[in-house]
Amino acid sequence: MMPMTIEEIAQAVNGRIVTGQDFQMPDGPVATSTFSDSRQIKAGSVFVAIDGERVDGHDFVAGVGAKGAVAALVDHAVDGVSDIAQIVVADTVKALGLLAHHNIVRRRQLDSAFSVIGITGSVGKTTTKDLLHSLLAGLDETVAPVGSFNNDIGLPLTALKVGEHTRFFIAEMGANHVGEIANLTKIVPPDLAVVLKVGVAHLGEFGSVERIAQAKSEIVQGLVPDGIAVLNADDKHVVAMTKFAPGKVLWFGLDGNAKPDVARMTAIDVTVDALDRPSFTLVAPDGSSTPVHLGIGGAHNVMNALAAASVADYFGMPLADIASGLGEVNHISPHRMAVSSVKLDDADFTLIDDSFNANPDSTRAGLDGLARWEAAGKASEQEPQTVAEQKAEPYRIAVLGAMLELGEDELKLHRQVGEYAAGLGIDEIIAVGNETDKHFDQLAEALAQGAQAKEKDTDAAKNQTRTPVVVQWVHSSVQAERLVVKAARRHGNTVVLLKGSHISGLSTLAERWAHAQQQERTEVEPKH
Repeated sequence: MMPMTIEEIAQAVNGRIVTGQDFQMPDGPVATSTFSDSRQIKAGSVFVAIDGERVDGHDFVAGVGAKGAVAALVDHAVDGVSDIAQIVVADTVKALGLLAHHNIVRRRQLDSAFSVIGITGSVGKTTTKDLLHSLLAGLDETVAPVGSFNNDIGLPLTALKVGEHTRFFIAEMGANHVGEIANLTKIVPPDLAVVLKVGVAHLGEFGSVERIAQAKSEIVQGLVPDGIAVLNADDKHVVAMTKFAPGKVLWFGLDGNAKPDVARMTAIDVTVDALDRPSFTLVAPDGSSTPVHLGIGGAHNVMNALAAASVADYFGMPLADIASGLGEVNHISPHRMAVSSVKLDDADFTLIDDSFNANPDSTRAGLDGLARWEAAGKASEQEPQTVAEQKAEPYRIAVLGAMLELGEDELKLHRQVGEYAAGLGIDEIIAVGNETDKHFDQLAEALAQGAQAKEKDTDAAKNQTRTPVVVQWVHSSVQAERLVVKAARRHGNTVVLLKGSHISGLSTLAERWAHAQQQERTEVEPKH
């Protein structure tokens, strides 16, 4: 955060300063950070008291002064607070946005170079942010959100981490409604706007794919004058956003099927290894190329890597450095195709944790990764092995929670995902509903029904003996866990995909498994 005086903050947010009788207004800039979580407060902080669904931040105003806070943004003065300045505003969330905007304006006023890169899309925002953060941090000081801080609270809080030495700020921008991204670009207008894909996430909220495209296009319309649009040449809805671009357009894509007549950052000869990590030849718009070996799993992440590479290339990073930088990223934000080993009692399995959230596009991508997953050490053409040395094909389990906000076609979309999973030859499909939410449970049932229907059709079509796909419908993550453990006991090489919306509890399940692993490691550590 750019150092600010209390008076400057109050002016930026159109607020009124309230202080106790014993409080003396400090001279000069004293505020150097901003938080909405009182547990993060440190010396020089501004505390933003937000009245949320579960917690009212005003209940913690009285204690932040002792932790070093110098001021608090409040929608009403809290009685008995005398050790900090309270800046009273009509709406603390809007005031947070105003303060973030002021901070970015202050940074732009300095003589040194500064650029904001905005990223949006129905899928891939956070992974692209993580990849780009790693690349740009190799060039200069870079600020990016933790996890997926991409709304009217998370974005401003991240923008307030921008200081006088920040060279790049990566702003992830998400939306559930038309107008939300436009509001975010008013807070932080981007110099470059990356649009990844227009999919069906939040279709129920928007009403149509066209409305989703309209919402995503707001990031391009919100660019600074002569700003750069970085667009997916494979998505016709993204290609249509060129009409809003105020300046140059950079393209990325695998085949350019929607915009084939442009030079773009692309990938050829894409392959994946036994752990589903992609390798490919990265080809720049000028025709130069270099091999890339991604450190993260998922062939779908090739597109995200191309988007990140386009931005890094624009800022002058050599192609070889881009390739090595992409290969060095092996950890991204939690619950996104994160691979780990899990041991529960006498059951061992590999976990692919992609449980952050789910929509049809991202679920299919996760299922593709699971289907490609092969036994570690499986023979390759370069390293032939004897039959005894080769490990058996893994037993693949897809634990799938329902997907929300898909509109009137939600049951059909769930059945289609179930059919897709069964068609990939996944060994076991566990559809996870909810014991108390009948609607969510019905969606999970539709997913299971689609898988069962596909399995039945496949059996009839092939008319041959084969191992059937096991399809199960359960009503909690606890029930799903029992089935996973049972299967892992029977099969020595089991790999499990977790994919579902938050309400499914699958991310909580992943965290519980991770905690169990940490406890086990702690218990076996030798004492000194």
